[in-house]
Amino acid sequence: MGIIQHVKEEFQVIKERDPAIKSPMEVLLYPSFRVMLSYRRAHKLYLKGHYFWARFLSQRAARKTGIEIHPGATIGKGFFIDHGSGVIIGETAIVGDNVTLYQGVTLGGTGKETGKRHPTIGDNVMISAGAKIIGSFTVGENSKIGAGSVVLEEVPPNCTVVGVPGRVVKRDNIKIPRSDMDQCHLPDPVKEDITILQRENAELVNRVLDLERQLKEVDRKVRQD
Repeated sequence: MGIIQHVKEEFQVIKERDPAIKSPMEVLLYPSFRVMLSYRRAHKLYLKGHYFWARFLSQRAARKTGIEIHPGATIGKGFFIDHGSGVIIGETAIVGDNVTLYQGVTLGGTGKETGKRHPTIGDNVMISAGAKIIGSFTVGENSKIGAGSVVLEEVPPNCTVVGVPGRVVKRDNIKIPRSDMDQCHLPDPVKEDITILQRENAELVNRVLDLERQLKEVDRKVRQD
């Protein structure tokens, strides 16, 4: 693919997901674009066994962009990193098509495995700012990972995950994350749990008050007798 065609495709991807872009030439200024140019070259060298030069290119790109992508990682088409600083993608990570990452995202390993050590990310997944996905498991397609979440286990397709550790709070959400790019309006499981506790506490208080009234009524009748 020529550089002009690559710029055009990147512009379409970025235009779809970042309202700040106004002209195709701005693509050249995006860290995501610059690091992916280096990654594609480094990945080809890695596959041919030229590990030193592959790492040389990836480390140089990391210094310039703040985005560290190991040349051994496998990344599909339509990949986009918004802002990008602090993003880390490990050697055995596999990223599907049309995936979006925000700043501070880590696709890492636990340090205990051998072989496949990093996560597999399905198509159309959005991973919000500061999220950490650690381990050799799969995040299913069309899923959304909330900002600051720490995901340590398998995520089914079409799910929303939030929290530390991350847990599924919504399933079968048919809206594709890359079409709405909403990092903010996600379910809040802590707030929901607190609301349930408050409701249950209010019910218990009302029952205690009813019992106290019944006891007073019984006591009044006993005194009368």
